[in-house]
Amino acid sequence: MTTIDTKAPAPGTAEIFRGFLILGLTGFGGVLPLARHMIVEQRRWLTATEFTDTLSLCQFLPGGNIINLSVAIGLRFTGIAGALAAVIGLIAAPIVIVLALGLVYARFRSEPHVVHMFAGLAAAAAGQLVSMAVKLALPLRRKPLAIVIALVVFAAIAVFHLPLVPTMLVAAPLSIYATSKAVA
Repeated sequence: MTTIDTKAPAPGTAEIFRGFLILGLTGFGGVLPLARHMIVEQRRWLTATEFTDTLSLCQFLPGGNIINLSVAIGLRFTGIAGALAAVIGLIAAPIVIVLALGLVYARFRSEPHVVHMFAGLAAAAAGQLVSMAVKLALPLRRKPLAIVIALVVFAAIAVFHLPLVPTMLVAAPLSIYATSKAVA
């Protein structure tokens, strides 16, 4: 688990498209951990801290996190063209694959092998999610206030089952305020 904090030169629109196309093809079922690997470690478009900051904003916005992240990264480097290239690259191949799998599943959904295949895919996706959580937490390890805020929000949502949107509407401004006071 390497953390790279040096950046490569800014990618162009075609490179953004290719990167997200490959991501869309390889990240079936849980693309966020692979996105971090591609963006931070492999292509070095963002540092680990920049990735975490961008993803944090994207998680707060409505819509899919990875879609929001692709738009943010595309906009950052090449504007609207980059945002469109990233989104189209990310979703084009998976749309075709999902349509094909949907047809197969509709026909064979009661077959035991198909049921087991989907159970295995769910387990793999859960493992990727845990791996991603660890990687996202690493830049926070030297920020005790950020760790406390993350744990409080996690407890509110996962343990106490508070609704996500109201929790975020309260936690986001409070965390921004607390962090700004801690830095000042």
